[in-house]
Amino acid sequence: MCERFTLNATPEVIAKTFNLQEIPDLALRYNIAPGQNVANVRHIEDHNRLDLLNWGMTTGRHKDNNQPMISARSETVHEEPAFNHAIKHNRCIIPATGFFEWKIEDDRRQPYYVRLLNSGIMGFAGVWESWKTEDGTEIETCCVLTTSSNDLIQPIHDRMPVILPPDEFAFWLDKNVQHPIELQRLYQPYQSDLMVAHEAPDLVNNPRFDSPSCILQM
Repeated sequence: MCERFTLNATPEVIAKTFNLQEIPDLALRYNIAPGQNVANVRHIEDHNRLDLLNWGMTTGRHKDNNQPMISARSETVHEEPAFNHAIKHNRCIIPATGFFEWKIEDDRRQPYYVRLLNSGIMGFAGVWESWKTEDGTEIETCCVLTTSSNDLIQPIHDRMPVILPPDEFAFWLDKNVQHPIELQRLYQPYQSDLMVAHEAPDLVNNPRFDSPSCILQM
């Protein structure tokens, strides 16, 4: 699922979309990869705030088995011990303008770029964790929740990010909401007729390459 995504909206549009008090200082991104810092919207001290967190969640609690997790299955996230705290207390929204999926075609992986039909901003449902290393350094990491693919993406990949409707942003960030039944209604695949997908260049395969060329239609 969604091993790369884009965020090429202006900071002003991002601030308006996610009801931020301050306009973030963000560069346009066309090939965001795991292990990199990603924009992350959280509700802290009674307002929405955008921070940069590392994409690949670790908890610091299980040092012998603590591989970074870039995604979590929404179907089981409430049952997994690694996500038990985060799904209740540390939910976040990861802004994106599109994402990439790869389809196996003739023994090669063909990247596809998926975006909203109106080219608007998506809000991926996410969770985050904070912990301190032995030297006292605070580490904040996050991951994206996934669900089954809709009819548009199914021929490409069987998973896709959980994309939140804008009118559900506040609900997802509400820390008073913790029961799985209340949240599971948000884990549905996004409507196919509101999205488009096209073949993208192989350039996106290189995480060091970050350019508008990554999203060109082939």
